[in-house]
Amino acid sequence: MKLSGRNQLPGEIIEIKRGDVVCEVVIQSGENQIAGVITTTSVDSLELKIGDTVTALIKATEVSFIK
Repeated sequence: MKLSGRNQLPGEIIEIKRGDVVCEVVIQSGENQIAGVITTTSVDSLELKIGDTVTALIKATEVSFIK
């Protein structure tokens, strides 16, 4: 599979908060945790579970920095 997104962060799923329509999936990527919201259908279709290795593909229209 080829992807155009360049911001790819590998990690391990550490938490899945299930909802009726969407789920919050949290991964540990190095020292950082990344949370994303995807549909419950996608979680089930991908058979995601805690401990799975995944890659977060981040495509954003805006990035902010704090110093």
